[in-house]
Amino acid sequence: MKRRDFLAASALLSLLAPAPVLAANSKKATSSAPAKSTAHGSGKSSGGKSSSKGSSGGKGSARGGGRASSSSKGGRHSYRPVAETPAATQPAATVPAAPAEARNAISLPDEPLPNWRNYDITSQITISNVKGRLRVWIPLAQYKDTFWQRSLGHSWRGNFDSAGIYRDPVAEMEVFYADWKDGSATPQLQLLSQVAKQDRHFDITRRGSVAERGDVLRRCLQTTDLVPTDGLVRRTAERAVGRIKDPVAQGKAIYDWVVENTSYDPARNGIGQGDVEAMLDSGQLGGKSADISLLFVAMCRSIGIPARPVFGLRVDSSRLFAGLGATGNLRAVQHCRAEFYTPGYGWIPVDPGDVRKAIHDEHLNSSDPKLVVLRKLLFGFWEMNWIAYNSAQDVRLYGATGRPLPFLVLPQAEAGGIRFDAADSQHFNYTVNASRVEV
Repeated sequence: MKRRDFLAASALLSLLAPAPVLAANSKKATSSAPAKSTAHGSGKSSGGKSSSKGSSGGKGSARGGGRASSSSKGGRHSYRPVAETPAATQPAATVPAAPAEARNAISLPDEPLPNWRNYDITSQITISNVKGRLRVWIPLAQYKDTFWQRSLGHSWRGNFDSAGIYRDPVAEMEVFYADWKDGSATPQLQLLSQVAKQDRHFDITRRGSVAERGDVLRRCLQTTDLVPTDGLVRRTAERAVGRIKDPVAQGKAIYDWVVENTSYDPARNGIGQGDVEAMLDSGQLGGKSADISLLFVAMCRSIGIPARPVFGLRVDSSRLFAGLGATGNLRAVQHCRAEFYTPGYGWIPVDPGDVRKAIHDEHLNSSDPKLVVLRKLLFGFWEMNWIAYNSAQDVRLYGATGRPLPFLVLPQAEAGGIRFDAADSQHFNYTVNASRVEV
């Protein structure tokens, strides 16, 4: 799509559905990029600071943090803490200011500076009806700075015995964890995360992006338990792309095939199961965002295009359609998007799941001009009302005893060897809210 056509489509979509007003405590978006407390891409630990009061509770904070230097082989993961709140107080560490971010090819010099929007995301958890030692894990916003999202820091409080943040270098994700001893009073926790966002645009007229690391691209071509890359998946992808050779056009052909052949199923739990092989074997290509996005990822990988799902959380209303945003309690509005890699352009964002959701929610038919524009827009565009957590699959939680998770998007807990997540209302009282912040 030419640049002028893309901007025209964006302007049209902004008129499709007026966004509802956010909560009363919402603030006006900032007009310049926010500063981050950790030097971007330095590869050095900037430390963290934390403190605790009394033996029955504690509070702590971490802004930035260092990268884990260890790696994993043969499926064994090695973790390194980023910040921790132990029983005793730790001295605070000085955090260096971030250097100015280099201009990215997508940050166009002939346009105004991008508008960043800052969010405070507050998660509150109470655990009940459990026995034994308890650990809780909460996925955090991705820690690597991008031109469309930055994690600005985290703070926490509660009656835990210890808490902190660890980084999984293989899965490239950060996870908060908290521990309670056996027999603790009703475990309670509050976690505040600060994240800056802006819209993400792909411009096909602009090349010259920084090349991705080879090990990352190899991981994004691998078969996983939920994402097979041979047999029926490969045959389906080959039919979708036909004789197309250009990788961007191949990605677009797969995106179009997924949009045309899947359906949105609101009856599925959470964001879906994402079992691509089961979907294709049954011929029932209905599901939620994880099912639809992982189908796109599997088809791309099967013909040699690196691709990955990106799991996250809706945190604001949408300018496109009301059903593509969320306000209030966000405990059940997790959402999975996807991206694929092409040389010269880097990672290209797509969101076939939201196209199918809009078709379902708005009862759009194939000739509806709103749908025509939305399909074009969501190939190469992510709206800023969503926080990216991670792209991890087959996730092994630090300190957990059970089997790996297919992906990590909901808070998890384990007590007495029994695993449960935030969807389990018998044990988990979970709320999460987001508010815009003016800085």
